Amino acid sequence: MEFLSLLYVVPALYICFLIWKLYDQKRDQECYILDYQCYKPTQDRMLGTEFCGKIIRRTKNLGLDEYKFLLKAVVSSGIGEQTYAPRNVFEGRESSPTLNDGISEMEEFFNDSIAKLLARSAISPSEIDILVVNISMLAILPSLSSRIINRYKMRHDVKVYNLTGMGCSASLISLDIVKNIFKSQRNKLALLVTSESLSPNWYTGNDRSMILANCLFRSGGCSILLTNKRSLKNRSILKLKCLVRTHHGAREDSYNCCIQKEDEQGRLGFHLGKTLPKAATKVFVDNLRVISPKILPTRELLRFLLVLLFNKLKIATSSSKSYSGGATKSTKSPLNFKTGVDHFCLHTGGKAVIDGIGMSLDLSEYDLEPARMTLHRFGNTSASSLWYVLGYMEAKKRLKKGDRVFMISFGAGFKCNSCLWEVMKDVGDANVWEDCIDNYPPKSLVNPFMEKYSWVNEVEDPNNYDLPEFLK
Repeated sequence: MEFLSLLYVVPALYICFLIWKLYDQKRDQECYILDYQCYKPTQDRMLGTEFCGKIIRRTKNLGLDEYKFLLKAVVSSGIGEQTYAPRNVFEGRESSPTLNDGISEMEEFFNDSIAKLLARSAISPSEIDILVVNISMLAILPSLSSRIINRYKMRHDVKVYNLTGMGCSASLISLDIVKNIFKSQRNKLALLVTSESLSPNWYTGNDRSMILANCLFRSGGCSILLTNKRSLKNRSILKLKCLVRTHHGAREDSYNCCIQKEDEQGRLGFHLGKTLPKAATKVFVDNLRVISPKILPTRELLRFLLVLLFNKLKIATSSSKSYSGGATKSTKSPLNFKTGVDHFCLHTGGKAVIDGIGMSLDLSEYDLEPARMTLHRFGNTSASSLWYVLGYMEAKKRLKKGDRVFMISFGAGFKCNSCLWEVMKDVGDANVWEDCIDNYPPKSLVNPFMEKYSWVNEVEDPNNYDLPEFLK
C-alpha cells in the first residue's frame, strides 16, 4: 500500500516542482525600467525663429519657390521655437561637417544623459551587463558603444550591441534585444542609449522631399536603465507587458518612401516620399492586428467579432447596394483601444503623423496632448522621441500605479514597432520638462514663422524682392 502511495506522490511532487520552476523562471524573465534620462542640449543650441530664417537664407541653393515651401512646411509642422540643433549649424558649417562634429555631438549627449541616469539610480557603470546603442545615421570606428565603455570604464565582459540604420523606430528594436536577452539570462542590468546624429546629416540642397527632414528633425536623446532582477522590482517604474515589431521592407513602395540618398546634384539627404502616409498606414494596420489580442480585454475582442459578423451579414443581404456612390472608406479602427490602454505614447514624427494615429484609434485631444507638446518643445528627436512623450506624461503626473501605456513608433524600412507598459508605482519626475512643464499646454501652438515671413507668399517675381534686414 505504501509503495502504491509513493507511485502517486512522487510523480505529483515532481510535477509540482516543474510547475514551480517554470513560474520562478518566468519571474526572472520580466523586463523592468528602473529609470530613464532624456537629454536637453544647452541653451546656446536652441533654434529661434530668426535664427532659422538665417539658416534658410544662407542655403544658397534655395529659390523663391523653396522659401514658400519651407514657410508652409515649418508653420504646419507643429514645432515651436525651443527645439535644438547641432553646434556646427550655429557655427555656419552645416554644409561642410566633419567627422568630429558628429562624434562631439554624441559625446556631449553621452556625458550628460548617462552620467545623470547612473548617479540618480545609484548604479555603478561596472554593474552594467548589457549595453545597447542605436544611432542610425552615424557609424564610426571604434563604435559609439566602445566610446561609452571607454568613457565610463565598464567591465570587459559587458555584452554590446551597436545598431545603425534603424531609423525613428530604433529604441523599441533595442528594447526587443534587451527583452530577449532577459529571457535566457537572470539578474542582469542593461543600459539602452538612443539618439540621432544630425551634425553630418543636414541637407543643403533644394529637393523638397529632402528639405522636409531639416524642418522636422532636432537634437535629442535618451538613456534607459533596464533590469530583470527580482530584487529591484520594487524600484522599477515600468514593466514591459508585450512588444510587436512589423517590417514591410519587402514592399518596394514601403522600402523607398523613407530613405537616405543623394539628390541630382550629389548632395546627401534624407528623402521622405509621397507614398510615406500610405506605407505608414499599411504597416500600422498590420502591427495593430498582431498586438490587439495581446493588449485588449476579451470583452472588447468579442464585441469586435460580433460587429464584424453583423457587418458581413448586412453586406450579404444588401448586395444591390454599391460603393460607387461616393462613400469614403473610414480609417478609424473598429476596436476601442481605450478599453485596454490608459495612455498613448506616440512617435512625434510630425503633426500629420500624430493626427493620423489619433484619427485611426479615435483618440481625444487629452490623449494626443503629450505627443503634440513634445513635438512643439523638442521636435522630432528620432528614436528617442517616445521617451520625451513619456516624460511629459510623468511631469504632468498622469502615470499612476497599474496604468497601461501604449507606445507606437514608425521608422525607415518601412516599419512600425509598438509595445505595452504597466506602471509599477505612481511617478512624477519632471525630467527635462522641469523648467517648462507649467507652461504646457500653451494657449496657442501657432508658429511665429508665418507672422515674420508671410510676405514671401505675396512675392510673385523671384528677381524682385527684398529680404528683411536680419536675414541679410
